This record gives sequence, C-alpha cells and structure tokens, in this order.
Amino acid sequence: MKKVLVVDDSLSVTRQLEKIINDSGDFVCVGHAKNGAEAIKMNHSEDPDIICMDMNMPGMDGLTALRSLVMLDKAVQVVMVTSLGGVGDKFTEAIKLGAKNVISKPFETENVLRILRAL
Repeated sequence: MKKVLVVDDSLSVTRQLEKIINDSGDFVCVGHAKNGAEAIKMNHSEDPDIICMDMNMPGMDGLTALRSLVMLDKAVQVVMVTSLGGVGDKFTEAIKLGAKNVISKPFETENVLRILRAL
C-alpha cells in the first residue's frame, strides 16, 4: 500500500480525507500535519509516497511548502487540496511549482482515489 501524508489545518477535512485514504484498500494515511512547515518535517520522518496538502493554511501555506519540498526532493508526489472557490490561478501556480494534481473540496471519494491511483 502507498503511504499518504495529509496536510490540512482543519481537523474535519483531515478526518474526511484520512477515511477515504484508509478505506480505499490501496493507501494508508501515515500522518497528519497542520501546516507546511510540519509537512516538510514529516516528509523526512514518515517518507510518504504521496502528500495531500491544503493550499491555504496558517503559518506556512501549501504553495510555499510545495516549493521547499520540490527543492529538497525532485521526485516528491504532492497533490494540492483546495476549496472550489480557490482553484483558478492557484491551480495553475501549483502545477507549475510541481504539484501532480489538485483535489477540490468538498471531496468526492471516487475523484480523490482516481487522482491518487494515477500517481
């Protein structure tokens, strides 16, 4: 099973995504970070196959963390997570920075799993 790190400051969003991941049979959630700085540390300690990271968080946001993660590891697999209202320009910026895809909130289980399985 592929290991997934969930990065989001919202506990309810984190729980939803963890349930989708853990119930899939293909993935296991190996941890939860509340911001980009924690994500960078946990990427090193947990060595996940995929990182699902919110774009908007207090402290270090997802796009800033994405820049750092890609600089540290060119092979890192990051999928950004955003609300429907937050797509647009940030979606394009995330892909340019190295994100593999973007998952929109609210989550649709099949869409989340399709995106993760494609990696």
